Amino acid sequence: MLNGTSPTTRERILLNLLRQRQCTINELAKAVEINPISVRHHITRLEADGLVVSEEQRHGVGRPRKVYLLSEAGLEHFPTRYLRLTIRLLQQLKDHMPTELVSKLFTDMANDIAEDYAKSMPGINLSLEQRLELVKDVLINEGFNVEWELKDDRYHIREISCPYLHIGQNHPEVCRVDQTLISSLLNVPVEKIQCILDGDSHCTYVIPNEERELIQTENST
Repeated sequence: MLNGTSPTTRERILLNLLRQRQCTINELAKAVEINPISVRHHITRLEADGLVVSEEQRHGVGRPRKVYLLSEAGLEHFPTRYLRLTIRLLQQLKDHMPTELVSKLFTDMANDIAEDYAKSMPGINLSLEQRLELVKDVLINEGFNVEWELKDDRYHIREISCPYLHIGQNHPEVCRVDQTLISSLLNVPVEKIQCILDGDSHCTYVIPNEERELIQTENST
């Protein structure tokens, strides 16, 4: 059980997807013993939270059926062996290496990821908002649930869910990965003003006003 008490319907759906790997709405309804309409309502919320994804699957003749699976963020809700191994490995790195070097490893890893994505991106001048859309797509592909908006004259990039949450609770250095990735892809530094690890409801990065103004000036020339 995810919270140490009797599992909620939402948790039972997640647990069933963990065991079965993929299910249709009707299969989930049978497994958790509620009607398909209620299951669809829960699935819609789980998809919005980035915990569940869907795909179409050929199943004999006729139209393909839709099946649902746990996303990477959904898998992070469960204490799997690979997660415990990752946490132990990071602890060993921190025990045997200087703090600065451990931080550099996370930064270098994020830069490598950014370079891989940059190779497939358009090689033309893009507006800041176009770049933000690309960053959003990259982060979603990496398992984040992301949105951005212009608020108080600054762009806010908000991560509603994080695939590294459980690792970050033990090793907050992992937060360097997404911050470095965002900065690298936007080609400007970003400032973190909220963090889930600090008790906030989500992580939020902002582009400083001076950087935004510089980008807009460059795009207008």
